[in-house]
Amino acid sequence: MKEDIFGLCSDHAGFEMKQYVIKKLEALGIEYKDFGTYSDERCDYPDFAHRLGSAIETGELKRGIALCGSGNGISMTLNKYPHVRAALCWTEELAGLGRAHNDANILSIPARFVSEGVVDAMVDAFIQTPFEGGRHIDRVNKIAIR
Repeated sequence: MKEDIFGLCSDHAGFEMKQYVIKKLEALGIEYKDFGTYSDERCDYPDFAHRLGSAIETGELKRGIALCGSGNGISMTLNKYPHVRAALCWTEELAGLGRAHNDANILSIPARFVSEGVVDAMVDAFIQTPFEGGRHIDRVNKIAIR
């Protein structure tokens, strides 16, 4: 499992903000693997969410960031994978809580509804916040249907 490499994916609505996230990760010296889309041409979010979801599910990667217009569709697709915990976030606090309380391994961003400043703060919180464990472990262990 590559803990230091982030997986990324988006649809056309999230493409521009994904490019912004890529620049942020590069500035932080964080490696990433981009599962697409690679342009703002109309496409379907599940095609790219499945690529990232599979990489997390198989252990190829540990964490990722996903973007679509509302964040809903891409999150719904990603959360079909038993070992994926995609947290749909639109504030820094939600991104931190997704990590701290839910051990979220994918930050899902509603690209049409957040500014670059909010994305900066959410990505920082997602990267820097550890899972608290403790009382949250039992809850997280009950999420996946096996």
